Amino acid sequence: MLSFFTGFTVGLSLIVAIGAQNIWVLSQSMAGANRLVIALVCILCDAALIVTGVYSVQLIQLWLPPLVPLLTWAGVAMLLWLAFGAAQRAWRGQAALHSSSAVQVQSWQKTALTALAITLLNPHVYLDTVVLIGSVGSVQAQPFWFTVGACLASFCWFGALTGLAPKLKVWLSSPIRWRLFDGLVALVLSGIALKLAL
Repeated sequence: MLSFFTGFTVGLSLIVAIGAQNIWVLSQSMAGANRLVIALVCILCDAALIVTGVYSVQLIQLWLPPLVPLLTWAGVAMLLWLAFGAAQRAWRGQAALHSSSAVQVQSWQKTALTALAITLLNPHVYLDTVVLIGSVGSVQAQPFWFTVGACLASFCWFGALTGLAPKLKVWLSSPIRWRLFDGLVALVLSGIALKLAL
């Protein structure tokens, strides 16, 4: 079971650190935007990348470096687009949670596509799940149980993030608090985009 707990611990520590994805998941979940779809897409993407990394890490390490610049600039563009949307909401005050009509919930298909984009256009996702988790997992005594542990960590994290969102929604029922939250989201996403660009 050592491999399982190692996988869970390493997986959780790296998945929690993927800031842009977590911020988007939290903000969308608090708005009631297809929480189950968001959780499923993030968990399935993580699981696929973790399995790929553990069982083909050497091959992936050869393929990934040439793709990093492309993924980085695609990620910068996606982060800036999301930051712009959050800044607009903060400026106009259109996302207050005290009124259901103020919450713009997209279709589950559009939410799923956006979740895929914010997950797969983030180069940190590949470096963390494929390269780092894959490198640790490939040398474990039981790579299968390591993989199960790492995938379970993703399940627990995104399940908690989307599941606890209604509690935060209550706290952010004030229009002013929600505008501050959107402003903070815009700043953080812009900062991550700047860091990636540099």
